[in-house]
Amino acid sequence: MYETGEVKNVKSFLPKRRQELLKWNGWGYNDSKFILNDRKQKDMFGFIEGIKSEDLPKPVINEMFFQKIKEQRIDYSFEPQDRLFRSHGHTLKEIFDLRIGNLKRIPDIVIWPSCHDEVVTVVQAAVDYDVVIIPFGGGTNVSCAVVCPEDECRMIVSLDTSQMNKILWVNKFNNTALVEAGIIGQDLDRELAEYGLCTGHEPDSYEFSTLGGWVATRSSGMKKNIYGNIEDIVVHVKMVTPKGVIQRNCLAPRMSGGPDVHQIILGSEGTLGVITEVVIKLHTIPPFQKYGSIAFPTFELGVKFLQEVGQKNLKPASIRLIDNDQFIFAHALKAEGTPYISSLVEWITKFYLTKIKSFDLKKICAVTLLMEGDKYDVECLEKSIYSIAVNYGGLPSGEMNGKRGYMLTFVIAYIRDLAIDYGILSESFETSVPWDKVLDLCKNVKACIENEVLKHKAQVQAFVSYRVTQSYDVGACVYFYFAFSCLGVPDPMELFESIERVSRDEVLANGGCISHHHGVGKLRKRWMKQTVSDTGLEMLKAVKSSMDPLNIFASGNLFDATDLKSSS
Repeated sequence: MYETGEVKNVKSFLPKRRQELLKWNGWGYNDSKFILNDRKQKDMFGFIEGIKSEDLPKPVINEMFFQKIKEQRIDYSFEPQDRLFRSHGHTLKEIFDLRIGNLKRIPDIVIWPSCHDEVVTVVQAAVDYDVVIIPFGGGTNVSCAVVCPEDECRMIVSLDTSQMNKILWVNKFNNTALVEAGIIGQDLDRELAEYGLCTGHEPDSYEFSTLGGWVATRSSGMKKNIYGNIEDIVVHVKMVTPKGVIQRNCLAPRMSGGPDVHQIILGSEGTLGVITEVVIKLHTIPPFQKYGSIAFPTFELGVKFLQEVGQKNLKPASIRLIDNDQFIFAHALKAEGTPYISSLVEWITKFYLTKIKSFDLKKICAVTLLMEGDKYDVECLEKSIYSIAVNYGGLPSGEMNGKRGYMLTFVIAYIRDLAIDYGILSESFETSVPWDKVLDLCKNVKACIENEVLKHKAQVQAFVSYRVTQSYDVGACVYFYFAFSCLGVPDPMELFESIERVSRDEVLANGGCISHHHGVGKLRKRWMKQTVSDTGLEMLKAVKSSMDPLNIFASGNLFDATDLKSSS
């Protein structure tokens, strides 16, 4: 029944000591960078090139816990660079603080369990000796989820799941697989491809994020239209908590057995335990794939088009709408071609849009498409989508533009880090909102950010844009991107955090939610009560108190530990 052979030890692109391959103070691989002609980068904020080991906070060591780990021969490290690398995620504030050396607390030890049973041992030892555990997957979070609480006096363990990266079995009859939670997304799909299968789950962080992290944050992927969000992909989850292991006793596709314990694990963000193994639903690798793009006269017409496509249950793997600012920005990032040919094509395209079709270049926006499946089905889907686009003034813009727009998603984080070097702070955040509130939300949040920047310093210019990245029957996910020059601003991060607060308030005021797929962490927990109600928040705290009464998983995500103590 099980088509397994031996357990597959996946050779990850990311080594145990990931800082050997990845940037310690930014996004992505060490050898990935932008080259800006002959310009020289300016050191705007006195950035340090590296942090000296002696400048890092000294580790707090619980000797009895440490002896237990050594006795069990579980891999560990007190090395400063190992601890530093796992002290942060990838919010702008975290990267900024790293670059100026503003580190108040980092993990005291890094532990690499190699299997579920070793996680059980580590968690039990933490309970016995009152030690804190912060699970660490790919480190790609943008919610301050792995930042160590500054006032935590106990020993803090960064439990790195990267060595738990095995595919334990694949069942082609059921199209399922049992996989350890530390596997990286691209590694998982690379190994599944040997069976002709894939997950279809492709978040922006696909190169670096882990299966366990996807579950812990309620992740969404760019192809969710046909493959689903992570909650649609998960069949079974195993999680180690201070009170024992949570798991269901069968792999049935659905159960009516009271509240679903999976829903407690999904989105728990490291506050209840460590996710160790996940059974996931798989799909046959699609035989045909095609990109596409459509230009629309206005963003409003683009939104109406997306809504109709969604409500007619047409399902391209990915369909995204960018506003005019992103349209112009993406055009500026196009690779240079043969100068004469490139300029001629651009002139013809511009002439056709503006003179023949009467598009206003200051309003034009674009939809990018990715369609997957059997060739015949893809061609039928494409025909249906483009026939709807005509009703809203849409014009086909070519496969290459669609592919470029899709791949640009993976580049944005690199652009954010580059901008910091030039005194520009930039960030993105997302929400989901009903269809009838999409346009008002986009307009009002943009105005809110622009006003907040001007309030602090009149000459600071803000760039604010948005895109619709995922469509549902009843609404959509909206992504915002903003950037501003902070040269001359006394405290750039104070301004940035002010923008974060007021923009999130504006999102909620316009019918949006706290987050579509980035999660809450520490960054957005102030809005949890407003999001789930007083009673809902008390219910979450009650679960925490029951599963983790000693607050071993004391990351401080979702709600404050002080709130937890006062409610118990």
